[in-house]
Amino acid sequence: MFVAPDPGLLRLRNSLRAVIGVGLAVAVAELCGLSLAASITGGLAALLALFTVLDAGVRAQRVTTALLPVAGFPVLALATTLHGMPYVRDAAFLAVVFAGVYARRFGPRGQALGIFGFMMFFVTQFLHALPAQLPELYAAVGLALLASAAVRFVLWPIERRTPPAPVPPALPGTGLARPTTRQAFQTTAACAFALAVGQALSEDRWYWAVGTAWWIFVNTASRGETLVRGFRRVLGTVLGIAAGLLIAVPLHGAPAPTAALVAVCVFGIFYTAAPSYSWMMFFVTVMAGLLYGLLGVLHPGLLLLRFQETAVGALGAALAVALILPVTTHAANDAWIQRALYCVRAATSAALDRLAGDPGADPAPHAAELELLLGRARAALAPLVHPLSPLRARKARARQVLALLDDCAREVRGLVAVAADPQASHDARLAAACWRVEAAVEALTASDGPAEPHPPAVPRPAAAEPALVHLHGLENALVALHAPLRTDPRAPLVISA
Repeated sequence: MFVAPDPGLLRLRNSLRAVIGVGLAVAVAELCGLSLAASITGGLAALLALFTVLDAGVRAQRVTTALLPVAGFPVLALATTLHGMPYVRDAAFLAVVFAGVYARRFGPRGQALGIFGFMMFFVTQFLHALPAQLPELYAAVGLALLASAAVRFVLWPIERRTPPAPVPPALPGTGLARPTTRQAFQTTAACAFALAVGQALSEDRWYWAVGTAWWIFVNTASRGETLVRGFRRVLGTVLGIAAGLLIAVPLHGAPAPTAALVAVCVFGIFYTAAPSYSWMMFFVTVMAGLLYGLLGVLHPGLLLLRFQETAVGALGAALAVALILPVTTHAANDAWIQRALYCVRAATSAALDRLAGDPGADPAPHAAELELLLGRARAALAPLVHPLSPLRARKARARQVLALLDDCAREVRGLVAVAADPQASHDARLAAACWRVEAAVEALTASDGPAEPHPPAVPRPAAAEPALVHLHGLENALVALHAPLRTDPRAPLVISA
């Protein structure tokens, strides 16, 4: 959490801005005389607006932020109206779950609107909101979105100078094989299980199980990713409950220290979200305990129930990914690795054309896309390298694949830098080296059975030939990938000398 890279201190600045945005939203609600429940709803709305709106451009972010009430207000009305009708309420909640996940097919905007709609239903259960409270809930959410937008787009427009990294397109599919469709069914099934078992544990706090199941499916693509995320959520919750017993319970809801600690938790949620899901959940759990203290209902038994409901939600997610339209970790990571390898080939070809004098050839976009694809490949491989993974042979393969993919990315970056130099000259040997790189990619991505062994790479040239150095380094990394990628994943990994 503390040593993870933070180029340009972007995570730090984003976290500080979130504290300001959420704090301003709550302050405005309090100054307008709204109730504590409405202020909490407004704070959550501001947090979600700053956390989930991740469109590639500032203009698109403004549009998505403006559309959040379109998704949230009808759900608020539905949830409060059905408060006294549990069976209809439960069915409506599951419908919101399905629609919220299905909306992810529309990209970052669909994901943000889906999450916002789900959380508006969730917060009404958290606060036991009634129809009479709906006007002030609307007012709190509207004011919060205005306040957070003012901080994000006017007072501290971080994205104007450092736009967020683009997200690689999702893996393709049709019908039930489409990732968003498959996840919609999986998440709905997991939430239905969590809802039923969660209500057996508690008629009042069952929604934590549903919330756990929902969030485990955010930004996951395979069975392994989902299981690891569920484990990390339970771990973070346990740590947060322990901290809540030491911090939140003794405070008894005292307003000033509680507000200060909630601000710390908001900072922690944003700062740790990228490098550590467990630590993010730690801060979420501590914040929930502090809010329960403000509402006057916090006691140690409630924190124990929070753990039980979280475990139920994680179990529901595990059963759903195992039984309903499962996608194995191997299938997911193989798809992302193949896309990364095709990108390596495209970057190499563009660099060669640029060195040959074609001014229209630009390998830089391919290199940028490669970094994004490698990020998704690392996420897909993460379950295999997890410390608790019992699959030793696959763990060794995954670690070698990650190291070699990093080598490929480094060589591609070096090749792009050389191609951008107007003084760089075209060497006749570059074409042969580029052909060998393309052949190595073809050998790794062929789908008709095991690939033929690739011939050994030729010795690296002298350092005075930078383009050839990078091409040969790339070829060596691709040749080395043959063993972990093109042999039986269950067999022991044999690394040739």
